[in-house]
Amino acid sequence: MLAAASAHGVPRRRRSGRVRVRGRDDGKRLRAPELGAELGERATLVQFSSAFCAPCRATRRVLDEVAGLVPGVAHVEIDAEAHLDLVRRLEILRTPTVLVLDADGRVVRRAAGQPRKADVIAALGEAM
Repeated sequence: MLAAASAHGVPRRRRSGRVRVRGRDDGKRLRAPELGAELGERATLVQFSSAFCAPCRATRRVLDEVAGLVPGVAHVEIDAEAHLDLVRRLEILRTPTVLVLDADGRVVRRAAGQPRKADVIAALGEAM
């Protein structure tokens, strides 16, 4: 969404609380040792959180629910502050950030912000 033009006449983007979704992160792959948990048989939902993040708690509930509904899907939550090397490597800029991995650990989708259940299910369809 575009806001009013800046003083120089160039449009500025308005910041909103909406989730930003990106497509494939080619070449980025995660393995069980990096995650501290096993990958799901069909897909894995990886959530980067921080301790005092209210949207992170809501995101945890949504991802747990989806992982419980879809067979072969695992949900892994990672404390961003405790895993700064992984945060930098994956260019995680805010919490919550959710990565959807396929069965081989390749990042197929990512979203920053609190996702909707329907969006998570749709992203899983792409991973499986």
